Formats: sequence, C-alpha cells, structure tokens
Amino acid sequence: MGLTYEICVDSTAGALAAEEAGAHRVELCAALFEGGLTPTLGAVEATLAAVSSIRVHVIIRPRGGDFIYDPYEIAAMERDVATVAAAGAHGVVIGALTPSGEVDAEVTERLMDAAGGLSVTFHRAFDMAADPFAALDVLAGLGVDRVLTSGQDVTALEGAPLIAALVEHAGDRLVVMPGGGITPRNVNRVVEATGVTEIHFGALVDAPSPAVHRNPLPYMGGQLRRPEYARRVTSASLVTEVIAATSP
Repeated sequence: MGLTYEICVDSTAGALAAEEAGAHRVELCAALFEGGLTPTLGAVEATLAAVSSIRVHVIIRPRGGDFIYDPYEIAAMERDVATVAAAGAHGVVIGALTPSGEVDAEVTERLMDAAGGLSVTFHRAFDMAADPFAALDVLAGLGVDRVLTSGQDVTALEGAPLIAALVEHAGDRLVVMPGGGITPRNVNRVVEATGVTEIHFGALVDAPSPAVHRNPLPYMGGQLRRPEYARRVTSASLVTEVIAATSP
C-alpha cells in the first residue's frame, strides 16, 4: 500500500500546489511561524472552493505557546470546529493537554463532538505529553483517527525509534503520522525506520514579495520576526521531490 502524503500549508495557493504535486491531503493553517494557528473562515472557504480532489483538514488552535486552554479558548475552539465543519472541511486538527502533560480528554471529546463525525487528527501537542503511550491509549479510546508526532524529538528522523514503537502500540486503532523536518533526503529513512503509512511535511521555499515600494523602517510583528518583504510559499516541486523519494 502506498503512502498518504499530507502537506502543511498556510494558503489556498499552497493547497493548490500540493494538489498539483499529487499529495492526498493538506493541513490548512495560519501563522506557520507559530507552529500553525486557526485560519480564517474566508481562507477555509476559498481553499475548499479552489481545490478539486485534495482533502482539506483545518487546524483549530487559537494561539501559540502551550496547549492548556482556558474556558474562553475552549469555547472559541468549539465554535471554530463547528464553523469549519459547516463550511465543508474534510477534517479538523486539534490538541489539548492538562498542566501535568496528559491528554485533556474532556476538551478533546468536546471538540470531537463539535466536529460532527469529521476526521480528527491530534496535532503535535502530543509531543509535549508526559507519557506518549498513555496519551496514545487515551486518544484511541476517544476515537481520534490519527496522531501527528515527531516522536517527541526535534525532528521525525531523530524521533523515529519512538514513532516505530508508537506504530506498534497503536496497531489498527489509529494512524501514527510522523511530521517535523521531513525532506527529500530523509523521508525514506523515516518511513523505513517507522513503518508508517502516512507522512506529514511542509514544502516551503522563500519567495520575494511583489511589493515595489518598500519602507525598511517599520515592522508588523515583534522582535522575533521575519523580514517584512519575504514570503514562505508551498513549492509544488518540493512536494514532488518528497513523493518521488519514496516511490519505488
């Protein structure tokens, strides 16, 4: 059975590039510099209207930082899940933890209920769980479809031993999907070391801003910032490279 390829994108153009390159699914986000936040409803609707065959899963994450949410954030996530589900998204990507590093089962269940039967991925909040095997058991019991993980390490390649153990522990209860630092050079090593059937990666390259007039003085973000006139865009050719690297 061939691999399923999921591409992390932050725009409709990125979803179209992934589709063109032969990917099966995108995780639609905003603010990839923060690790991915909930995109706007407009972005979700525009992407769903533009693609023709690729599946669109939408991350629901209200802010960067930890995955411990207050009641207002939980209510917002519930509303966002229901909203993107009503818009026609094919799945949602969620994650919530307790202060002690356990899966927040109550919040996860509430968000799954709001999804109304859509495919559910638990995102890399999993990599911050205190006990990954216990976390996996909780998520399998809740009926989550897949877990995205770097094996609780810097990259999926470095986390491959844990990912392989999680794949074995999961059996057919849910999909363990590696993500984090996947490139054309290492993707085969990750797949061979883990035995996974799905893989998640970004395919971002630098692209210049089309702005002709440029003011070099102001910045729109904080002190940790990207150059104002630089973009990161999804590259169809880089998606193709990763897919080709795993093809027989």
